[in-house]
This record gives sequence, C-alpha cells and structure tokens, in this order.
Amino acid sequence: MTKTVSYSESIQLPQRRALVVGMGVTGLATAGRLAAAGWEPVLIERSADRRRGGYFICLFEAGRYAAERLGILPFLHDRNPQGRTFLTDRKLRSQRALGLKDLPGSPWMLLRSDVEDAAFEALPDDVEIRYSTVPVSVDADGDGVDVTLRNLANGSERTERFDLVVGADGVRSSVRRLVFGPDEDFLQSFGYMIYAFQYEGQPRGMRTGQSLTLVEPDRALWGFGFSDHDPTMMLSYRTHDPAGERAKMPAERLREVFSDSPLGETLSDVLEAAEHAPSPLWDTVEQVHMPRWHRGRVVLVGDAAWCVTLFAGMGVSAGLIGADVLGSALERHPEDVDQALSHWEETMRPTIENYQQIGVTQQDLFVPRNRRQIALRHVIAWLSRRRYGHVVLDRLLHGEADSRTTDVVLPPAPSSNNGEHMLVA
Repeated sequence: MTKTVSYSESIQLPQRRALVVGMGVTGLATAGRLAAAGWEPVLIERSADRRRGGYFICLFEAGRYAAERLGILPFLHDRNPQGRTFLTDRKLRSQRALGLKDLPGSPWMLLRSDVEDAAFEALPDDVEIRYSTVPVSVDADGDGVDVTLRNLANGSERTERFDLVVGADGVRSSVRRLVFGPDEDFLQSFGYMIYAFQYEGQPRGMRTGQSLTLVEPDRALWGFGFSDHDPTMMLSYRTHDPAGERAKMPAERLREVFSDSPLGETLSDVLEAAEHAPSPLWDTVEQVHMPRWHRGRVVLVGDAAWCVTLFAGMGVSAGLIGADVLGSALERHPEDVDQALSHWEETMRPTIENYQQIGVTQQDLFVPRNRRQIALRHVIAWLSRRRYGHVVLDRLLHGEADSRTTDVVLPPAPSSNNGEHMLVA
C-alpha cells in the first residue's frame, strides 16, 4: 500500500502541473512532495527504465528528518549500525581506525539505490512517469513554461505547458544547460576521478560488515561494508586533466594508476571486479556553483543546482532537504510561485554553502596528498584504540555542532491539521 504525506488540505487552488526532470533521489522526492502540496507532477527520465544498483552513501540526521517528512524513512534502515572501519595496506596489515560512522550526525550507512527505491515507493500511484524522455527546449514566460520533450525511443517530439519546471537531472543537467548556460560556467573541478560500484561477494582481506581504507599519496581505495548486503567500492585518484581522464576506459586506467607496485589481494580483487561491474559511477569530482538556482518558473534542485561532491557525504541528504523545503515554500506562498522560489533559495543557500565547504575540507580525508597525511591517519588510528586518546578524538569530532545536523526544513503552511504530518493510506 502506497503512503503519501498530506501537508496542506486547507489550500484550495486549481491543480497546477510541474515537470520534474530526472528520476534520481532528488527528482523522485521532489515529485512526491509536489504531489503532497497539491501539484500535478509529471516525472521524466532519460533512461528506458529505473536505474538499479548504486554506490555507498551516508544519511545524516538532517537527511533522515527530511526523509521522515517526505514519507520515505519507513522504507529505509541503517545497513551497518556497527560500522567498524580498518586502515589497511597492500600487504593486508590492518588496524582499527575511525571511519565515516564516527562522524557527527549519526550517519546511517546505505546504498544510493535504497533511497531511490524508498522515494519511488512513497510516490502516489497517480504520478505520471515517462521514461526515455528528455527536454530539448525550455521557454519560460511570466505565467508558465513551454517545454519541448523528445521521446528517445521513437524520436518524436511534443511541446507541453507547465506551471513549474524542476531540473533534478544531476551534475550535468540538461535543464541547466538549456536555461542557465553551459556546464563550464558552473562546474568547479577538484582534480579527482572516482570509480564507484557494487562488489559481488567479499574481496580477500575484507570481512562482512567491515569497511576498509587503503590510502596512498594521490590515490585511494575505500571499501564500504554492510551487515546485510554486499559491499560497495570506491577507487579515486588525483589528476591534472579530469576531462581527458573521463573519456578513457575506466578499468584500464585504474590498473595503470594502481599497478606501479604489487597490488596485493584486496586491491587485485577489486580491480578485477571493476572490469565487469554493472552500472558503475565513473566521473570527475566537481561542485556546481551558481549565483541563482531559479529563473522564472524554472528551478534546479539537488546536484543540478549545487553538487556538493561525494567527498562531502551530504548529496542525498541535501537533495531530500531541498525537495521538502521546495514543497513547503510553495505551500507558504500558494498564489506566488516566484516568491516561493525566492524564499526556498534564501532558506537553502546557507546550508548548501556549509555542505560544499565540507566537501572541500574532506577531500584529503578521502585521497591524501602526501605521506605526512597518511602518517597522521596512523596516529589517529592508534589514538582511537587508547582509552584517553579516544576521548580526545571524540572531542575533536563532536566538540562543535556539525553542519551535517543543520535543520533547514520549513514548517508546512498553516492548514486545517495544524501542520501535523498525516500518513494517508
């Protein structure tokens, strides 16, 4: 039985149509939230079907709160509540170390597909979904948006009018290119490549439910373990030519990067699996920086607007928060979409800036630049196993409020249910 969240039953306006482009976490969550706010969302996706698989994510407190408001949280669970992490090397010399589970914000360890599946389950049954469909032109005026949509299966095109267009189509957003300008105007490269995928079974040297990090100057392997699922892997390395690297064959390039010394059992197994991994992520690490996230009745949400990078660990949380805040803003300003979008952006921007700064500061956590940073990791790992050393580290990690726990979710508009969230069967 599908459940949806009712927010504002007292608002009686003609139902308005919203085109939501992109069927990832943010797009699905936004479509569901707009439906709850009284809109008629039309969800389009470039792929011929829902994407499967997915790499590792953390879902922090702020993201879980948004997921709860969106009706998504009941479909989710922490896949590794223990979350033990080990620092290792190619010879499998390992020691207990601090991991992502030790960060402030009590993160849940999940797969990206877990959240996508949950957001899909929470969608009302009558939400229209069109696969193999992309926008090819977007023309906005003061009252709405004319969008020409192309069916990739047969090449046909049709133009439709919407009251709102939401671009939730990722870091290389087609909506952003059509309305705001080319990618190079907004993408800021970190100079890293990432290859992330689901591993079938367990590589040698990695036990079920345990995570590992194998870090070397300018390159790293992260293995994220789960207690009830096969692990996911992330290989990353620094490069001076991200665009050129992205055009290369990933499996071959990864072997070139890591094969200057004996691989060892774990890295060998991971590189072999990378050669035939289904639905991997092979991409550059880039943030999106824009002076504005909306123009007229067109708005960007999630990675299309502000990609914080995998290094921030907040991409999914930010997408869920953005979807919820957008729906709340439209409810608070039901007769003025322009004011709603301005209110939404004003509310979201400080938190997104915090999340992007986390991505900047944590890049050396994921891929250290030199041996001094690696040596520091071993010192921290040693301290974490000592009684008083762990107290010091705990104060360093938790001594100040972490921006991952920031709550930016607007309350719903005043309604007959006094703002309570009701789950409606």
